[in-house]
Amino acid sequence: MAVLPIRLYPDKVLRRECRQVETFDGELRQLADDMVETMYAAPGVGLAAPQVGLDLRLAVIDVTVGEEEDALIVLVNPEVVDSDGIESEVEGCLSIPDFTEKIARATRVKVHAESLDGEQLEIEADGFLARAILHEIDHLDGILFVDRLQGLKRDRARRHLRRLERELVGARV
Repeated sequence: MAVLPIRLYPDKVLRRECRQVETFDGELRQLADDMVETMYAAPGVGLAAPQVGLDLRLAVIDVTVGEEEDALIVLVNPEVVDSDGIESEVEGCLSIPDFTEKIARATRVKVHAESLDGEQLEIEADGFLARAILHEIDHLDGILFVDRLQGLKRDRARRHLRRLERELVGARV
C-alpha cells in the first residue's frame, strides 16, 4: 500500500463529474487500499478518488479513523436513493486545508453502490456517517462542501479559496 498525494483546490480534477467504475480487478482493489492508507495518514474520515487525481466513482469512509474494526466502507459507483432530515454541522475537507464551516445535510441516507467485487450493496446510515457519505458522493459529482454555503459563509469560503489559488501560483514561480 502507498500514501498518495492529496489534490488540493483549485485542482481541476476536483470539479469533474466522475465516470463509473466498469472494471472490478486487482488494480481497483489496490487503488482502494492506497486510498484507505492515504485517508488514515491524513488523517481523515473519508476520501474520494478525485482527491487522489482520478475521475472514478470510488470513495472510502471510516468515521472512526481506523479505531474500530469493520467501520471501513468502500463505495464503488454510489448513488443516493433516499435521504431525510436536516442538520447543520461543521465540515472540513482534505482538499481544502485550514477551512471548516457548518453545512446543512440530511441526517439519514440510503445509498446503492457496488463492492470492490462488483456486488450490489445497500447502505443506510445516519448522523456523522450519513454526513461523511454525502460529502464523499459530492466529490464524485464535482461538488465541494464550500459550494453548499450561502451568504456570509460563502463569501468567507471564497476568500479562503482565492488565498489557496494565490498560494498555488506562488508555489509554481
